[in-house]
Amino acid sequence: MRIIAFQGSPRIEGNTDILLKETLKPIQDRGHDITLFKLNFMNIKPCQDCGGCDKTGRCIINDDMAEIYDAIREADRIILASPIFFFGVSAQTKIMIDRCQSFWCEKYLLKKPIPEGPYGRKGLLLLVGGMKKEIGVQCSEVTAKAFFRTISVQEHNTLSVTGVDAKRAILEHPTALKEAYEAGKKLITN
Repeated sequence: MRIIAFQGSPRIEGNTDILLKETLKPIQDRGHDITLFKLNFMNIKPCQDCGGCDKTGRCIINDDMAEIYDAIREADRIILASPIFFFGVSAQTKIMIDRCQSFWCEKYLLKKPIPEGPYGRKGLLLLVGGMKKEIGVQCSEVTAKAFFRTISVQEHNTLSVTGVDAKRAILEHPTALKEAYEAGKKLITN
């Protein structure tokens, strides 16, 4: 089973990074192939809405998204991890999602969705936010749902941890790491 994970936080060893690492532990323990993309360190230009992918389903911008496109096509499981900034996913996460417009064109205009593969395609959304209100989770989840649907992931679960703001504060959360580990285990068993 091929798993890809997107770490959308600019903070290394921050709350999102820690939560994602805990999610990946049971997947690694079972020997699955994991490709991790640390979006903050990648050269990804924003979508230019140029129409270059309308007729081919292929983006014409040449940058690090080429590696991501290939990984998305081949993945059986996709994990999207992001902090919640201003009620939405981080800019690093959103820029990658926006560049998946080429998949949207391929799926909806050209009628060529990504094949399901031998294990099906499932996703997991990990969100961490400082606020305690659920509106940030809800707004981020709508964006992630559109992303997952566009890349032919019909089913995804969400693990959100709110009220966690200071760097590494997630380590003090009573259930977050256990829930992350269980979410990773569930992703590869269902």
